[in-house]
Amino acid sequence: MTTNNGSSPLDVEIGALQGGSADLSQYAGKAVLVVNVASKCGLTPQYTGLEKLHEQYAARGFTVLGVPCNQFLGQEPGSADEIAEFCSATYGVTFPMTEKVEVNGEGRHPLYDRLTGFADAEGHSGDIRWNFEKFLIGRDGGVLARFSPQTEPDAPEVVAAIEAQLA
Repeated sequence: MTTNNGSSPLDVEIGALQGGSADLSQYAGKAVLVVNVASKCGLTPQYTGLEKLHEQYAARGFTVLGVPCNQFLGQEPGSADEIAEFCSATYGVTFPMTEKVEVNGEGRHPLYDRLTGFADAEGHSGDIRWNFEKFLIGRDGGVLARFSPQTEPDAPEVVAAIEAQLA
């Protein structure tokens, strides 16, 4: 299953947080939880749960992919180095991070063009509502699930969706 335009989000080019390409094609055949992240948000403690998911399932073909975004009340104002240092020092983040991008509006990154057409369980599709909105991309490269920003990374529905891809 692929997104509305028939292409996988993993076909998009996006830079890595600290330069070079994030090379999303390396995740083909894996399950990927794409999350727009921010360092100064009330939901920032979700980094702990995201890192736990990454550590728990990485050996089984899963990764979290953090996508910094500063579009929600300027809650990710830092440079790439500042973001990397914050995530590592504060939350022990080891999962990959992309460059900072826009997820909504005219400057929306093509990655989010391919994600936002997918609806969550409540039927919301379109613009990202806030930091820490989550999308699960399956092993086939298609978007399988969308979770609201308030849905914790260890919520039963998130864990069940990941485990179904790793079975």
